[in-house]
Amino acid sequence: MKIKNILFLLLFVVAVQACKAQVNSTDKYTCTDKKSVKAFEEAKTLYGSHKDVEAVKMLNKAIKECPNFAEAYTMLAYIAMDKNDNDKAIEYFEKSLSLSSYFPQNYFQLGGIYYYTAKYEQASKAFAKLLSFPRLEPQMRTAAEYFKECADFSVDAVKNPKPFKPVNAGPSINSQYQEYFPTVTADNSVFYYTRNYTDQTNCSGSPGQEDFLFTTHDEKGQWKPSIPLREINSGCNEGAPTISANGQFMFFTACGDIDNKYGPNKEDGYGSCDIFYSDKIGGKWSKPINVGLPINTKNWETQPSFSSDGKTLYFVRGLIERGGKHKGDIYCATIGANGKFGDPVKLGPNINTEGSEESVFIHPDNMTLYFSSNGRVGLGELDIFMSKRQADGEWGPAVNLGYPINTNKSENSLLVDPSGNLAYFASNREGGFGGLDLYSFAVPEEFLPEKITYAKGLVYDSLTREPMKADFELVDLATGKTTLNSFSNNAGNFLLTIGANKNYMVNVSKPGYLFYSNKFRMKEEKTDFEHPFILNIPMLKLDTGKSIVLENVYFDTDSAVLRPESHPELDKLIQFLNTNPKVSIEISGHTDNTGDKKKNQILSEKRAKAVYQYILSKSDVEPTRMKYKGYGDKFPRRKNDTAQNKQLNRRTEYKVIGIAK
Repeated sequence: MKIKNILFLLLFVVAVQACKAQVNSTDKYTCTDKKSVKAFEEAKTLYGSHKDVEAVKMLNKAIKECPNFAEAYTMLAYIAMDKNDNDKAIEYFEKSLSLSSYFPQNYFQLGGIYYYTAKYEQASKAFAKLLSFPRLEPQMRTAAEYFKECADFSVDAVKNPKPFKPVNAGPSINSQYQEYFPTVTADNSVFYYTRNYTDQTNCSGSPGQEDFLFTTHDEKGQWKPSIPLREINSGCNEGAPTISANGQFMFFTACGDIDNKYGPNKEDGYGSCDIFYSDKIGGKWSKPINVGLPINTKNWETQPSFSSDGKTLYFVRGLIERGGKHKGDIYCATIGANGKFGDPVKLGPNINTEGSEESVFIHPDNMTLYFSSNGRVGLGELDIFMSKRQADGEWGPAVNLGYPINTNKSENSLLVDPSGNLAYFASNREGGFGGLDLYSFAVPEEFLPEKITYAKGLVYDSLTREPMKADFELVDLATGKTTLNSFSNNAGNFLLTIGANKNYMVNVSKPGYLFYSNKFRMKEEKTDFEHPFILNIPMLKLDTGKSIVLENVYFDTDSAVLRPESHPELDKLIQFLNTNPKVSIEISGHTDNTGDKKKNQILSEKRAKAVYQYILSKSDVEPTRMKYKGYGDKFPRRKNDTAQNKQLNRRTEYKVIGIAK
């Protein structure tokens, strides 16, 4: 399928070819009056010398002498196109075609103008007429078929509009300048975006200075007046920020000066625009650092979007094509075991086209990708599309978000907030504060991302109460796969995004401490984005006598057979033993007081033994470093007076019983 930016060039080429074909010899003119032909020939020379005003005078003279001069009207249409006077261009092409249908190229031009001015039904008719000619050039036929498909899609989209009521984000965010490329933290508490001060110049001397601003909520839940992000902003352009789910990392685009230096940081650049990152230390953003190879190249890399699992960076890589036009494709790069980004991979044909893709955004659900493209059937220039990750990990077919979310203009900078209910985008529609403003709208149900919630809280030493930095891992209990790696910051704060309809284990670890485990039973618990998990996590120092409940070890009722979802937790216990080879542990089983005490004692011992045997079968841990014991209902965590308390008392623990010197 051909695409719009190539077709723009084709429109121009066809126009020139058509003009040449229509004016090269007098025996093919629709007018035989010599004075008119002479005036037309002079107009052709003037047009070729870019003297459009004089050319128009000669064409009007030719038409006055010969009112049926189709070629003269055609050239007037081309001149009107050059001046972006679409109404005049339409008038002249229609007049020319009313005089002669000998020039099918005019239907192509007319259909293109109709299409890009949202006159979709007229565009469809023009391209249908063109396609009725039996001997069209193959390139033109392919292009006409594509544009007719776009026009027909647009007619249907306008007749079946999506629910769309954009609301201006207001003066706390928007200004007389241009605002675009929004991003927000995973708990929806801090909103960042780009502002272009169009009355200033940047470090390269070009007009327009791009900087970051941010805002937070007031006590009523409204955005406060925005503040410049001074730690990042420089005399050069910064734009398109993306924030990690825990709010600790920012990736963004910076375009250096003529020496490819990034503002005050003097980092060597790889191309015209590179991706940089900064991390939050002590509540302030650090000095930005160029991400470097293999992400940044001699091309331009821009518009990053960082996945909520902390593993993958999506971004746009642009190539400079003939005529200086940028062609963007969407890539992704994943952080490997060495903590560095691997080689970027270009996303497949369900995302990238022969056209240009921009404004990539991966939702915190890590399953829904939004992006803009001019290479697919749509309503005009850039349209916004959505794609869902499939079971095999590949991206599914791109779906156009429809009208009036998309129009005949360029739509981009889409952000869907973590709750999935509200989207932000940039638009220069009437009624704004000036230039591009940021607007919000309720996302139609068919374009919603997957539901997520989040967990946030504090990690601290159980004795000193001192906050601490620790590593987090979120594991899908059904598959045993790690879905998220994160950490708490130096102040002990953490934030994790959690997908709906799955059960997860969260593991928190730090050298010198016992690992902490908890669970998120998303299949059973009625938790949504408005009701997140708030966790305070006390970490126990590694010492004899300290014990931890293995929250994710499961048995069926009256059974000592480990259920498969227990394996990820026990694998973490194996990892702990391997990391601490001098530690010896006791594995203990506990029950509630329901039923016969002797049977409970036997069951608790069998369950402890099952854990012991699993560790031996899956590792090289020496048997002498472990023992197991059942305690029945001797040591309850809570009184056995409710079903919930009894469930807490049915548990498996590990206790440190020795640390070798």
